[in-house]
Amino acid sequence: MRICHVITRMIVGGAQENTLLTVLDHALKGHEVLLVTGPSPGPEGELLKGARTEGVEVVAVEPSELTSESSSSDGKPRFEMTVEPSLVRAIMPFHDLAAYSALRRIFGEWKPDVVHTHSSKAGVLGRAAAWKERVSFVCHTIHGPAFHNYEKPWRNALYKAAERWAAKRCHKMFSVADAMTRQYVAAGIAPESKFKTVYSGMRVEDYASAKPDSKLRSALGIPENAPVVVTVARLFPLKGYDHLLDAAETVSKELPETRFLIVGNGILRDEIEEEAKRRGVNFVFAGLVKPGEVGRYIALGDVMAHLSLREGWPRSVVQALAAGIPAVCFDLDGAPEVVLDGETGFVLPAGDALGVAEALLRLLGDADLRQRLGCRGAEIAVERFDWRRMGDILEAEYQNGMGAAD
Repeated sequence: MRICHVITRMIVGGAQENTLLTVLDHALKGHEVLLVTGPSPGPEGELLKGARTEGVEVVAVEPSELTSESSSSDGKPRFEMTVEPSLVRAIMPFHDLAAYSALRRIFGEWKPDVVHTHSSKAGVLGRAAAWKERVSFVCHTIHGPAFHNYEKPWRNALYKAAERWAAKRCHKMFSVADAMTRQYVAAGIAPESKFKTVYSGMRVEDYASAKPDSKLRSALGIPENAPVVVTVARLFPLKGYDHLLDAAETVSKELPETRFLIVGNGILRDEIEEEAKRRGVNFVFAGLVKPGEVGRYIALGDVMAHLSLREGWPRSVVQALAAGIPAVCFDLDGAPEVVLDGETGFVLPAGDALGVAEALLRLLGDADLRQRLGCRGAEIAVERFDWRRMGDILEAEYQNGMGAAD
């Protein structure tokens, strides 16, 4: 098959890692694969820099030009074109119309059998363009809805209207968690029959094999015997850092030697760092870490704290469980489908920082409990969330969809 994936940007993030692993799986299976993405500036980092993309052609829709770069070394002709639109995250009608036109030209020239879109902006524009070009199978993955309880009502109404419109221009919608399907059905986006849950896959073996590195621990300034709570998340609004600070303050009163290892970067870095100092809690900032190195940092933790208030699928939690580390999270979106309360960690009501602190203290104070929950988490991670399993399911869905189209 000729398979084209479209995503707004390829920053270092969950949806982007999901997409990258999916296209790599397609290429390994012998399919022709094209990845179309917009620019990826900002403190989150660019996922494609240094990433393996063998067999995948990458087209970046930039503000001034669109070019193709393929890392394939098999001698096949590269797909190249030059246009002038921009696929960007913000709503910008002029650029959006230009990006839509560019996508139509790409699909018209490359002639994919399948167009698979990701993220809200690329999901709307990509599906519309693919539908107009009569692509045999058009599908979309919901990594997390644009509409949510913390957004302004008028924006939610706009996002829902756009999603309803786009849902009519694709054959199938994949949810990274059952929670995503429930939210979209409740919002009237599409009937439940149009959705299928495909858990977001990852290289679980990389995390299962990760072991604590004493040199890394020392380089980060973490004392040898200090308990460590690890968090992997961008330092952005709605990632739950205000609740983590509250919980950390309570934990530190009981276990003052506890270190809170923060893996990630973002616009709130300075603000969070200053607040941690003001409260007297030991936050250790690892900064932006290459995706292949994240497992080394997670392995330093005794417990994972994931308190994001908006997270379709908590990949960092799966990574922690694969490493045998139990997690504490809020009862939101797809998190409870990973953190099974009392089985792989603890699930608390959203915003319950005191409950989080109590759960962290319980885990930090009971090595046997940590081991039991961590072992169960590792079993589930390997069984359900391997990236090759995700690729197999998607390939079968494409084949079925194309068969139905024929």
